[in-house]
Amino acid sequence: MTLSSQDAQAASAKETQIIAIYGKGGIGKSFTLANLSYTLAQQGKKVLLIGCDPKSDTTSLLFGGRACPTIIETSARKKLAGEEVTISDVCFKRDGVFAMELGGPEVGRGCGGRGIIHGFELLEKLGFNEWGFDYVLLDFLGDVVCGGFGLPISRDMCQKVIVVGSNDLQSLYVVNNVCSAVEYFRKLGGNVGVAGMVINKDDGTGEAQTFAAQVGIPVLATIPANEEIRRKSASYQIVSGADSAWAPLFNQLAENVTTAPPMHPTALSQDALLGLFAGDAVGRDVVLEPATLEDMCGQTVTKKPSLEVIYDDA
Repeated sequence: MTLSSQDAQAASAKETQIIAIYGKGGIGKSFTLANLSYTLAQQGKKVLLIGCDPKSDTTSLLFGGRACPTIIETSARKKLAGEEVTISDVCFKRDGVFAMELGGPEVGRGCGGRGIIHGFELLEKLGFNEWGFDYVLLDFLGDVVCGGFGLPISRDMCQKVIVVGSNDLQSLYVVNNVCSAVEYFRKLGGNVGVAGMVINKDDGTGEAQTFAAQVGIPVLATIPANEEIRRKSASYQIVSGADSAWAPLFNQLAENVTTAPPMHPTALSQDALLGLFAGDAVGRDVVLEPATLEDMCGQTVTKKPSLEVIYDDA
């Protein structure tokens, strides 16, 4: 799918492009976004990367495994000390990329979505709307459906969304859900669209390509299932540097992200999504067999007469 120059100009009409990236946990969205932000900065763009995933994968990868203080934990610590949070407390730099992490609670100790909302409220107090960046890139977990993680879509906090998926049902299920959310909020008057899809860990089987074509979004980049990429990513190394063999791929991704307009996707039904895969891969031949009360109790159940009183119509 090609992008016209008119579409490209419309996508770049705002001075700052705010782009949210969504994907299933572990699919490589943080890897994609860390390398994309690094590439854009190397091209002379002013880039702010905001990690909105409680695992803090994005900034950890950008900073070579170093965890930076999160906005949520810093805010709580400063509040106890009676101090104000400053930019220097929560924002850090590497090779032209500015980055911060919203953070989130430990398991069972709070709502991650609420933490996202609190984090953005604090960013607004720090002057988020007045910052002068070419790009603000937001890393969101796509397989969490509570309102906080859908904030960029539901509140028009970004112009466009990028989805990351692969040739497997679970990641495409998440991508389809994100497309469905965009579709839903556009019907309510929202303006966010899907700029396209990054296919990560591509094994050449083609399901993700077919999915993108059916929902009506372009493929912005295809990153192969490659052992070198896997090893470098696992050891928190950026693979998109100028001297890397993967630099051309990420340069092209950066160009596509910059020019891609926000599209209006048409999410697939569950049956249509399953139809992308061979039957033996997803178990479509399975028949739903209704359970009985005897199954539940593990013994024969005697049906007892009802004591309900039924009155004849007058």
